[in-house]
Amino acid sequence: MDTHVDLQQPDNGSADEPPSTPPRMSRQEILTLISMASVNFSSMICYSILGPFFPTEIVQIGAKFMLVAGLFVSSVCTMLFGLIDRTPSGRDFIILCFVIRSIDALGFAGAMTASFAVSAKVFPNNIATVLGSLEIFTGLGLILGPPIGGWLYQSFGYEVPFIALGCLLLIMVPFNIYILPSFDAEPSKDSFIRLLTRLKILLICFVIFTLSSGLSFLDATLSIFAIEKFNLSTGYVGLILLGLSLPYCLASPILGYITDKCPATRSWFIVLGGLATAVGFCLLGPMPVLNIPSQLWLMICMLGIIGFALGMSAIPTFPEILDCAYEEGFDEGLSTLGMVSGLFGAVWSLGMFYGPIVGGVITQQLSFEWAATMQGGLCCFAAHLCGVYYFCLKPRQSRNLRAIHDNGITHVDETTPLLNEESQHDGGQPAGETPRPQ
Repeated sequence: MDTHVDLQQPDNGSADEPPSTPPRMSRQEILTLISMASVNFSSMICYSILGPFFPTEIVQIGAKFMLVAGLFVSSVCTMLFGLIDRTPSGRDFIILCFVIRSIDALGFAGAMTASFAVSAKVFPNNIATVLGSLEIFTGLGLILGPPIGGWLYQSFGYEVPFIALGCLLLIMVPFNIYILPSFDAEPSKDSFIRLLTRLKILLICFVIFTLSSGLSFLDATLSIFAIEKFNLSTGYVGLILLGLSLPYCLASPILGYITDKCPATRSWFIVLGGLATAVGFCLLGPMPVLNIPSQLWLMICMLGIIGFALGMSAIPTFPEILDCAYEEGFDEGLSTLGMVSGLFGAVWSLGMFYGPIVGGVITQQLSFEWAATMQGGLCCFAAHLCGVYYFCLKPRQSRNLRAIHDNGITHVDETTPLLNEESQHDGGQPAGETPRPQ
């Protein structure tokens, strides 16, 4: 029996008839959405839940052990996932999928949190450069994963891609045991909650959230939109996605080097990158109110802008949070590095959970164009908040610097006692200043 359905048959209605409003979600669609939401939620919560306490565990058992153990757990879970097709279908299969992927998320979280902390520990003066360079390999993994996995699946079946990847991760375990040095650290008295009491850190976390939610939104919706809108095959859609990942991979190390050499550019990059990301999302559809027709070349150009802008905003965020923690008096050690790494990973995974769920609902109820526009608006809002904060911060810093230069004692922060002691060593109070009562 021929079950082919022609999806391009002309509509019997009038050509001049306005498009009908999207139908309301059926019960089956709602249940399916809830199911997918539960998968995303369980995966992301296993990763994001580690932020408050994983930094302490890094200090207790060592960053090297955490990284190696995380790799080992991920390798075993990946291989087990390749064998899961041998289990009976039904409830047992679903339960095993949840359990294995949840444990895998724990291992991945441990490895990534330790990786960020180790990188910042070994390269304290070039954090952004190192993290930007590492993003090249992150992008390569995202680029090469689908074609290699697809080829292995078509050639050898379901099990081989997972077993091959698991074996690769397993090989990395003894390699990292041999290569990585051990790090001594003492538990810090600082708390994770105290890190979140600083307004600047909260604003930067909001920026990180918008970036990760934007990426996950594109992962969930862009391919479907491109296939339906431009009648493209899945192979061409994969090539289009390179327009997003390649600019990000190529620009990240350059942007990291610039922000390390000129730390003052970090605030500019975060704000301008957020605004550029917002423009890219608004023109990706494009925004319906602009009355610009959707065109393939425009979408590819906007993906390139989004990829570059994401790197511009994301790379400076980690060193900015770390500097802010040090300004608050946090210890300059592995404990603080792990704390910042856990915070970054938790906020990033929260955005990865939000993006496909909320973006998918908006796409279903309205359209991809409106969903992309709202995602761009979220990025624009975060960039404006950071811009206002930095704009208000500059005059205050300038006044403090002038006060230090003129009086030497009116700036109130951690450096004040040192400045006063220096002035006393130079012969008492600076010229033109009335001594303060003790």
